[in-house]
Amino acid sequence: MKKVLIVCIGLLLTATGLNAQSRWTPEKANDWYKKTGWVSGSNFQPSTAINQLEMFQTATFDPQTIDRELGWAEGLGMNAMRVYLHHIAWTSDKAGFKKNLDQYLQIANKHGIKSILVFFDDCWNDEYHPGKQPAPKPGVHNSGWLRDPGTMILNKPDSLPMLEAYVKDVMTTFKNDNRILLWDLYNEPGNNGYTSKSLPLLKAVFGWARAVNPSQPISAGLWNWGPRFTELNAFQLENSDVITYHQYGYIDKHADRINDLKQTGRPLICTEYMARRNGSLFQTIMPLLKRENIGAINWGFVAGKTNTIFAWDTPIPSGKEPELWFHDIFRPDGTPFSADEIKTIKAVTGKK
Repeated sequence: MKKVLIVCIGLLLTATGLNAQSRWTPEKANDWYKKTGWVSGSNFQPSTAINQLEMFQTATFDPQTIDRELGWAEGLGMNAMRVYLHHIAWTSDKAGFKKNLDQYLQIANKHGIKSILVFFDDCWNDEYHPGKQPAPKPGVHNSGWLRDPGTMILNKPDSLPMLEAYVKDVMTTFKNDNRILLWDLYNEPGNNGYTSKSLPLLKAVFGWARAVNPSQPISAGLWNWGPRFTELNAFQLENSDVITYHQYGYIDKHADRINDLKQTGRPLICTEYMARRNGSLFQTIMPLLKRENIGAINWGFVAGKTNTIFAWDTPIPSGKEPELWFHDIFRPDGTPFSADEIKTIKAVTGKK
């Protein structure tokens, strides 16, 4: 797998493409990161929302919960949250969606938190609709999370103009908004067996983002290091202003990944880590990322309707809380899963 990544980086160093021509230089990216400072935070979904639609649809948008929970993040010294959007929230109510997104950004900014906004996603459920969302399935990790756009784009290629309009509208609205840290254009492209089938949309969304030319950097995180992802990884490395990646493994594996990605000469942000069962822990990974000046965005913040205290592949049908949470930091009442973790996080962020 390491050889595969080295091949990707080799392709990156020799590549010249239309998208890469307007890409930030390493110098610009590193200057941006120096001004930004070390980034720490979580992937954020309020505990009252099962998915992206329930978070942003007007009927279920919950600013009170968002405000309360982001206050807890501020209390930990966190300064960034990664938040997923969904095109259906836009197509069904463009004005309402953008109003709710703006209000979310206002709340986050009040707590000293910038946001990483995610457009597309190849993970979890392939069917979606606006309106009332399903109730969580007891003990099932992310039972209501939604792909975007999923196989729709494969079956209905004529939907591409709609997706382009969505991305460009949202990015144009917020292209100079300093409450946004970074645009994460596509989460885990190629997941769910899509592999290279996701490459056309990945290329398209980078083109749309470059056309908007936002003041914030753009990226799409590397997440799978297998040979079937060589082409995807090479494109992501070649076109991202800032290199983002996911790593849920033990500290040795994570350190090896860092050493590989450092070869790009660009800032690094780990946009997903921390799975206790896998040995990816705050106590080990967060200090490593701080020492290396790599952004640290763990998966999960407050246990809630996403059910991410349960492991990806180990449902508990009774819904009984596992002794070892998989993700997440707090219960909905604000008490932590682990007081020791809270001490670690505050020590690393410097929060007294």
